[in-house]
Amino acid sequence: MATAPTEPRTDLDAVMEEAAAAGREAAAEGEVDTSDPKLGSTCSPDAFAITLAELDGTDHVLGDVDVRFPIQSISKMFALVLAMQKVDRTSLVSDELWARIGREPSGDPFNSLVQLEHEKGIPRNPMINAGALVIDDVLVEFCDDPKRQLTELVSELAEDEIEVDPVVADAELESSHRNLAVANLMASFGNLRNPVMDVLEVYVHQCALAMSTRQLAHAVRFLANDGVDPASGRRVLPDILARRVNSLMLTCGTYDAAGAFAFEVGLPCKSGVAGGIVGVVPDQMGVCVWSPALDDTGNSHGGRVALHELAEKLHLSIF
Repeated sequence: MATAPTEPRTDLDAVMEEAAAAGREAAAEGEVDTSDPKLGSTCSPDAFAITLAELDGTDHVLGDVDVRFPIQSISKMFALVLAMQKVDRTSLVSDELWARIGREPSGDPFNSLVQLEHEKGIPRNPMINAGALVIDDVLVEFCDDPKRQLTELVSELAEDEIEVDPVVADAELESSHRNLAVANLMASFGNLRNPVMDVLEVYVHQCALAMSTRQLAHAVRFLANDGVDPASGRRVLPDILARRVNSLMLTCGTYDAAGAFAFEVGLPCKSGVAGGIVGVVPDQMGVCVWSPALDDTGNSHGGRVALHELAEKLHLSIF
């Protein structure tokens, strides 16, 4: 006998508290990436935050929502958006992006070189390090000042001034040996057109942007609104390109756990190794959770569990 579908919970504060409790408990099973000094003291294992930012400007918050942390790989989504803006003006999205970067999940760690060697310098997708470096190569080519323009875009979307943490940026650059190897490998195949260090500096800059969950949840709302920033009414991307970004977040945004995220959460998401995860609920809100302890795929363990709880109890999944 079929059971009637359950109605979504409406007591939002209680649902957020339940999700946070489950997330905090799960965080105890993860580990903060203490081997990586660039993450800094903000990545305490006890830190936790949830922000739900509705399209009408209403915020629902819990925990350390105004503490800024390095957004790390979440920045790959913003860099992709800026690249789409720049190349779309010359109708070169396919030629400049998708001829040089794939759109498939990698199934390998985000900084892997093995697949890149076999596939002749073409990264699987723009959400892994190699793909992000190609995106940054596009920004170097099409932007007068890619670092400034990326920071301005994120600041506009977040409705706040966003800055780079210089300590994180310096440490990131000093520890970029593997990313440098990835960039040089792609350059050897002709898939980087600009000097490798120019490209790497843009990548380091974007990873060191420091944001809070409140700012991040606001900054992704345009993807829930067909490419239009609900705060300003400005079209950030054409609706078809906004859908492309959402699809890449869903299939590739959480490293090689993207399938599990689609199964358990059912939302386009992008994660970073400082413990942040952003999510998009189409036509409703932007979401961000932060819990620095990571699981074995490099995603926030507590954040993943909290997002699952929110999606289940509020019926947020797109499926």
